[in-house]
Amino acid sequence: MLDVLVIDDNRSLANIMIMMLEMLGIKGQAAYGSRSGLMSLQQHTPEVVFLDINMPGVDGFEVFSYIRRTPGCEQIPIFIVTSDDQPDTAQRAQKVGATALIIKPVTLDILKTELKTAGLLPA
Repeated sequence: MLDVLVIDDNRSLANIMIMMLEMLGIKGQAAYGSRSGLMSLQQHTPEVVFLDINMPGVDGFEVFSYIRRTPGCEQIPIFIVTSDDQPDTAQRAQKVGATALIIKPVTLDILKTELKTAGLLPA
């Protein structure tokens, strides 16, 4: 079973994503905000991360950079999840090596499609 960490400062959205992942047979854990996400990563290495970008304090791109610098986490697929649909955000996501950019609102179909496209769910 795939092990996923969802990092989002919006508790409701993070919890909804966890419920949708569970509907796909995926074990998910939520971290509410950057600091909580960083602490979770220090305690447990997930197989996949869904990462919000617009969070107070440490933004998602900084968290992304931290994940990539953490031994054992360099190759973890990271899906950037944001409501920011500006072209520069998409370019930055691509530049840092995000697995995919997902624009909120996230649906079950979007999650399923993105995970399949990344080869993390059977086609």
